[in-house]
Amino acid sequence: MSPLHWQKSSFCEAGSTCLHLATDPTSSVHFYESSTPDAILTTTPDRLRPLISRIKADTLTR
Repeated sequence: MSPLHWQKSSFCEAGSTCLHLATDPTSSVHFYESSTPDAILTTTPDRLRPLISRIKADTLTR
């Protein structure tokens, strides 16, 4: 597998923890938080979409 091309979130501010995302040829989505770069999570767009929708709607319980 070729190396992933990581992109930093546009909401990232200097000095803060940032979310980094990458996709691969199989359409998997990989992401990690800059404070824990070795903890890479992998999912599919179909599985990630509901989470992003809930985050945008602010309906997640803490």
